[in-house]
Amino acid sequence: MNLKKSFVTTLKVVALATVLVLSFGMLLGCGGGAASGDTVVIATNADEEAVQIMSQALNANGFSGQFIFQELGTAELGGRLMAEGTNIEADIITLASFYLESSQEQDNTFVAFDAGVTTLQDFPDYMAPILAITGSIFVNTELMESDGLPLPTSIADLADPVYAGNLAIADINSSTTAWLLTQALLDNYGEAEAEAILEGIYRNAGDQVLASGSGPIRAVRAGEVAVGFGLRHTAVADNAAGLPIDFIDPAEGNYQLVEALSVVNKGENTNPLAEEMARVIIQYARVGLQEYYPMALFEGEATDVAHQPADPRVFPQPLTLELLLEHQAIVDRAARAAN
Repeated sequence: MNLKKSFVTTLKVVALATVLVLSFGMLLGCGGGAASGDTVVIATNADEEAVQIMSQALNANGFSGQFIFQELGTAELGGRLMAEGTNIEADIITLASFYLESSQEQDNTFVAFDAGVTTLQDFPDYMAPILAITGSIFVNTELMESDGLPLPTSIADLADPVYAGNLAIADINSSTTAWLLTQALLDNYGEAEAEAILEGIYRNAGDQVLASGSGPIRAVRAGEVAVGFGLRHTAVADNAAGLPIDFIDPAEGNYQLVEALSVVNKGENTNPLAEEMARVIIQYARVGLQEYYPMALFEGEATDVAHQPADPRVFPQPLTLELLLEHQAIVDRAARAAN
């Protein structure tokens, strides 16, 4: 089977379903209602807290009532973007950077714009980062003690049958958080060994393979399972708040992904306010966003010591949609073997 052709067909189906869902819209910042021709539509995969912070920045800088947010999951928004390109309804997109890069390569979807900031890493002129995520293991310390479980020190440890029924992870087919785990295994162990480890992890997780990247920490926090893999900053925050949650930087390293913002190229119909709002989000929402996503992205920023992963890494190959498809296929084989 041609994976890429099959995937694009699937994206078109997802896009049609998404259009129907979004006809009802999840509207923030303009008090609801349908978008007018002058309203900037911002499609985002961001969590609720991040959407609120971006909305507050726009409202505080003169754009109250002139924008709406459409909130979608990463895979859903990415699929719609790849299927629709410049025909997408949104004027601004915030999404994992590899989706933006793939769409730009395929459809020249975005315009170059001056974000007015200096980034710590190089980014193409049609996008600017807004937040970065990194992965780690986390545990419910009370459950670990009551169940007599050993502390895992690596992602590979999560395949140990001792964690059967006591592990939560995210699904790579719906959450890029899960890709952080897969990247770590493939980079450290190679495809064959990584697939064998993934089989054990999926067997242990069972029905706790969750659609949302925040699902594992919620499951561990609620005491549904003792161990999870997911977003490091959420476990750090829970630990600081006094919850029985601890985090473990795995021996394989803490792999990272960047979420970025781009302005859609609609030619002469490009909303003139879109670039202005994009700059406001990048320049004025960062203080609030960094409280939730503490990795430094711009000159003058610093990552708080508590949020600095022990061994930050990036996958040696450029992150692309094609690479994600390859990794999803490996994970899907392992998941089928586990069942």
